[in-house]
Amino acid sequence: MNRRTFLQSSAALAAIAPAGLLAAEKKRRSNAQEAARGPVPFKPSRTTPRAHKKGFMFSTLRSSTAQKMSKHDKFQLLKNAGFEGVEVPGADNQKEVLAARDAFGLEIPSVLMPSHWSHPLSDPNPATREVSVNNLKISLQDAKAYGARSVLLVPAVVNKQISYADAHKRSIEEIKKCVPLAEKLGIAIALENVWNSFLLSPIEAAEYCDVFKSPMVRWHFDVGNVVNFGWPEHWIRILRERIVTVHVKEYSRALRDEHGPKAGFQAEYFTGDSDWPTVMAAFDDVHYPGWLIAEHTYRAPGMDDATWLRNIVVNMDKMLVA
Repeated sequence: MNRRTFLQSSAALAAIAPAGLLAAEKKRRSNAQEAARGPVPFKPSRTTPRAHKKGFMFSTLRSSTAQKMSKHDKFQLLKNAGFEGVEVPGADNQKEVLAARDAFGLEIPSVLMPSHWSHPLSDPNPATREVSVNNLKISLQDAKAYGARSVLLVPAVVNKQISYADAHKRSIEEIKKCVPLAEKLGIAIALENVWNSFLLSPIEAAEYCDVFKSPMVRWHFDVGNVVNFGWPEHWIRILRERIVTVHVKEYSRALRDEHGPKAGFQAEYFTGDSDWPTVMAAFDDVHYPGWLIAEHTYRAPGMDDATWLRNIVVNMDKMLVA
């Protein structure tokens, strides 16, 4: 390249750079305006609602008011809101949970395995992993007592200290220790896609699930968790019959771009990018028969628990006809 060509190229790049910055700023403003625009009018595509039952993830009921309530009163709150079931933590007071379940006729479709974040099955310390293996076994037994179908498990955590390869190897070894009990009880170990830097594509997720060669190692699919880096309908159509339970929550890429990744969850249902009509059509295509469980993180300022929960049920009813 001679001097003249170099100067011409440099001038062209200098002209392009401001245009690129302007385009980026225009996109940022457009995203912000989209986030602030509010709900799009909902138009149902079905006259007959889908048969999925509506549940709520118990551990996300954590307002200052709810923290002072007993399990009995929380179950009543959920029943009054219109939920049909509750996803409860494992290794909890089983007697209290059963009493609350029976008092209000709420089902328990899923149990959340505790300690998979604090004691991941990918941890280099065998004693740390053993804590979660034991808790998974307890949670499987709880699920059987509650009449649940599955136990939600975050299979591994990858970080700077825990390599992807080690997480893969260790988690498989530890989960295999629990498969015989899961098969004996008829309770699925349901692996969930979360922001744990592990199993980042649906094809990999399906292959990992199939490694166990057991119908009792399935998938707990979270719609909102995928939207940050993919499209839920793609995952659904690849995971197919492996999906045993579903979490429904909204995610907005516009809010993410404006305020950071976690802010994406601060969107009301049907105002983000989860694309419920497309998602529900994908569930139809793979003949998913199970529960929709709200793991909700958005609440309008000043909204009390009863109104918030009822609003979630109303939006879940929309999903059933989307």
